[in-house]
Amino acid sequence: MNRRQWIMIAAIGLIALLGGILTSQWISKTGLASDPAVKALFANAWQTPNGKTANTEEWQGKVLVVNLWASWCPPCVEEMPTLDKLQKEFLRQNVLFVGIGIDSPSNIREFLEKNPVSYQIMIGGLEGSNLSKQMGNTQGALPYTIIINAKGKATYSKFGKISEDDIRNAIKSAL
Repeated sequence: MNRRQWIMIAAIGLIALLGGILTSQWISKTGLASDPAVKALFANAWQTPNGKTANTEEWQGKVLVVNLWASWCPPCVEEMPTLDKLQKEFLRQNVLFVGIGIDSPSNIREFLEKNPVSYQIMIGGLEGSNLSKQMGNTQGALPYTIIINAKGKATYSKFGKISEDDIRNAIKSAL
């Protein structure tokens, strides 16, 4: 190959690389929950494991970390102590953690008796699963975590188990 062909190959490679980077950034931004999905989260009449209706008005104006989970999901259970730790750490900084269990009320109650957490747990059921998909979880994978800033805009989402550093950094950028 001559020099001109090498330059042409390098230029095409560079264009492909830039295109991939820009596309991945666009996909990650558009994968965030839409405004209507966030409004649906606040509008839903979520039930606590003991059958009471949650007051979602208390969630508004705060950085909200929403974690969709199930008691039968090993990565979900593994990340709960981290979420619990971070709720305690960020509580005074207007950050609220809410776990939405995609499970039966009895399974969630039984699980929480053995594994209590300091953050709010809601019964999600089918509504929680549908909302998860509206909020960007197109695969329906668990766990799924979304961070919504105090203005009601989704700023972060993650399929699968979260790391403490990732969630801490995402919270700090949402504050």
